[in-house]
Amino acid sequence: MRRWFCAGIVAGLLLAGAGTASAHPHVLVSVRTTTVINDQGEVEALKHAWKFDDAFSTFSTQGLDKNGDGKFDREELADLAKVNVESLSEYGYFSFIRRGKDQAEFGSVKDYWLSHDGKNLTLHFTLPLAGKPFRIQDIRLEVYDPTFFVAFDFEKDNPVTVEGGKLACTTNIAPPKTGVTERLSKLGESFFQSMNAGANADWAVPVRFTCQ
Repeated sequence: MRRWFCAGIVAGLLLAGAGTASAHPHVLVSVRTTTVINDQGEVEALKHAWKFDDAFSTFSTQGLDKNGDGKFDREELADLAKVNVESLSEYGYFSFIRRGKDQAEFGSVKDYWLSHDGKNLTLHFTLPLAGKPFRIQDIRLEVYDPTFFVAFDFEKDNPVTVEGGKLACTTNIAPPKTGVTERLSKLGESFFQSMNAGANADWAVPVRFTCQ
């Protein structure tokens, strides 16, 4: 993921008028997720839509408007989408489904593409679960970067929904802990570099499900 991001970070920060490249986070991502379940109430996949901030979107799409129509269609963004999902696999797609001390495994990404609304890039992809099943009522869903290189935040409208199965489910998204953002802004680069890919972090926003 950092290989994908790093080339665009410095230019993106300059475009945004931000400070030094050592500041965290480097990229902002707004998340909308559909949790797909089966008739037994087991989670089958996550359908993610990640919208990237203005600066990163601007930098990433430079030179991609091949037909010169001022728009970016799915075909023009196809190669970039491929790089994105391939890079994400190294970091577990920054997606975590936990049940107590157990953590779900993910299979290979399906149905991925990038869209552009004239301002922001959005990466769409389906992340199927692999291995033992996890019932939706038992899980905690989180989308975050343990190193805070990327800041993930759920969209305000319909951030997490449930699709499929026979259960009717509602979501409970815990608000960020008080003072976390302020504390993070005071931490140095070495702190974030010490975090590993599967580490828990107090800036993660857990999503829980109630179903009947």
